[in-house]
Amino acid sequence: MTIQIITIDGPSGSGKGTLAAKIANHYQFHLLDSGALYRLLGLSLQQKNLLESLENEDVLKQCVTIATNLDIVFKSKGDGIIILLDGKDVTQIIRTEQIGECASKVAAIPVLRAALLERQRAFAQAPGLVADGRDMATTIFPEAQVKIYLTASAESRAERRVKQLQGMGLDVKINDILANIQARDKRDMERTVAPLKPADDAYIIDSSNLNIDEVFKLMTDYADAHLAK
Repeated sequence: MTIQIITIDGPSGSGKGTLAAKIANHYQFHLLDSGALYRLLGLSLQQKNLLESLENEDVLKQCVTIATNLDIVFKSKGDGIIILLDGKDVTQIIRTEQIGECASKVAAIPVLRAALLERQRAFAQAPGLVADGRDMATTIFPEAQVKIYLTASAESRAERRVKQLQGMGLDVKINDILANIQARDKRDMERTVAPLKPADDAYIIDSSNLNIDEVFKLMTDYADAHLAK
């Protein structure tokens, strides 16, 4: 039986996570939030005070072991997910800008990316999977039937991020968020392993001036036309 796979790649703050959860719920597919895996590893390494010593070979070996054995659970909740690390709900903690920076540092290290590679591929189970990330179509699931690249201007992504964080009760400044997004874009696009870019056969959507419902319709119309019947 062919496992149907929909990949949704794109830069930080483009709306991938929200839309991936809605798409997975729509098709009753499994969901992989690959960005959450990197954030979870970043959080775990930060908690263990290892993140600033990644250039040390022994520390890096320890980090690979941690990455391979992360105790992670994704639980569906409506159009979203609850994420558990070592049995604790860390859904909100991993969405902070600080942990986002940790994730970006982790993602730039080839051996840590490799350690998470098979964990990501293992999410592909019947009847299907929606995989959200940076390199889902180019590296993890190049065989996917549906490849979507969701982007938006840095300014519009910063505005959305501010609203999201303020909704969590956090006091944030848009200039700080914009600077973080631009720095992450640069790091993600320029890294040597799996840089952020659309697959050659990806359907590219710019959501700068679209709402979630409009993007959702574009995605499902495209997926309906390309998923195996």
